[in-house]
Amino acid sequence: MSAYPLLQHTDPSTLTRKDFTPGNEVRWCPGCEDYSILAAVQKFLPSLGIPKENYVFVSGIGCSSRFPYYMDTYGMHTIHGRAPAVATGLKVTRPELSVWLVTGDGDALAIGGNHFMHLLRRNVDIKVLLFNNRIYGLTKGQYSPTSELGIKTKSTPDGSADYPVDPIALSLGAGATFVARALASDMAGMTEVLRRAAMHKGTAMVELYQNCVIFNDGTFDGVTDSQTRDEHQLRLVHGEALRFGKDKSKGVVMDRHGRPTVVNIADASEDRLLVHDEQSETLAYALSRLALPEFPVPLGVFRAVSKPTYDEMVREKVDRARSKRSVNVQSLLDSGETWTVG
Repeated sequence: MSAYPLLQHTDPSTLTRKDFTPGNEVRWCPGCEDYSILAAVQKFLPSLGIPKENYVFVSGIGCSSRFPYYMDTYGMHTIHGRAPAVATGLKVTRPELSVWLVTGDGDALAIGGNHFMHLLRRNVDIKVLLFNNRIYGLTKGQYSPTSELGIKTKSTPDGSADYPVDPIALSLGAGATFVARALASDMAGMTEVLRRAAMHKGTAMVELYQNCVIFNDGTFDGVTDSQTRDEHQLRLVHGEALRFGKDKSKGVVMDRHGRPTVVNIADASEDRLLVHDEQSETLAYALSRLALPEFPVPLGVFRAVSKPTYDEMVREKVDRARSKRSVNVQSLLDSGETWTVG
């Protein structure tokens, strides 16, 4: 648990950013965009109306996983890739808690890939912040599951032969009920996505593009550069047409083969433009495959749907079992098919 003393009960209406700032030294590399993510979280949490003592931040291993130390809340720093298991157990047993899982592209998608996938498919009511810098930063610059094909790193001096994992497509394939992407360099856009995730009931997976200035500097320049970002970013807004470009003169349509295609709106009928629908799994997956240089990079909420959560269903089963007074541990062990050995 956190090293801080037990938190006192708080009036959520009086909380400010300062209430979530513990005052200890934040130690990431100068220029790391983890600082931006931390600032965004500390700033918007007071607006959620949740008592401070009901927040818990759980992390695995990696630069991102220092996060619980920098939040004046309860927190747990777990082991590599196993944060989803710990967070699941916590949410199932303590439903009143707002549980946040902070992880990175290595922690979540390599050793933790199996746990990450099952968290998503179970729809546990947990908010996942997946810091993606396409590199192993804490262990000093090895390639990660999201590193680009051909990247030269300390562990791939001749270039990586691995195709990268797409966290958005993986999450959609696992059945996640909320999937989004934001830029750590875009405070307003990131805050809005995090707010949506916080309000979602179920597993909310937010991929955060985060630059590593030491070991993979500039990996997202194609998306974030001020000279090209209007042409390279596709902002997703539910119910609005998929338009982009400095003057919104370009859009995304489906061609006659059912494949996304970029068109100049002046040369195409505007009613052909795809309209974003957060409840469409098919559209969400199609958008997840859009990437530079052929397409702009989608940012925002890809999918947001509702369905029962794992933690609710487990608690219902426990409550039913407890309501049957004749049921005890031994009777459960003796139920079904049993046999005697020896």
